[in-house]
Amino acid sequence: MKVAYIFATSRHTVSYVLGRMILPQLEEDRHGATVVGMFFFEDNNYVLVKGNPIGERLKAVAKSKGILLMGCDQCCYEREIADKLLDGVPIGCFPDLYKALSGNMPDQAITL
Repeated sequence: MKVAYIFATSRHTVSYVLGRMILPQLEEDRHGATVVGMFFFEDNNYVLVKGNPIGERLKAVAKSKGILLMGCDQCCYEREIADKLLDGVPIGCFPDLYKALSGNMPDQAITL
């Protein structure tokens, strides 16, 4: 099964659920589902900023597994971090996300 995660709730979700649960499972090849994308809203975008320890680990896993990482454009611009994201991480809105995933569509989208 292919899944995409949408991180829409508090920043704690990214630091705890992504950083302590999902990411270690992906690093150890034991997640159980194929993750094809992750989209970040609000303060969750800070994980995508260069130098963020979780973001740096996530970028490495995403590169090796072909996982799309994308930040919300409006959220990144409002926080003035659009130009500080990890190299290669695009920003966009839902139409951009759909287009980016069109060649590898998930079976399910999970909002956390």
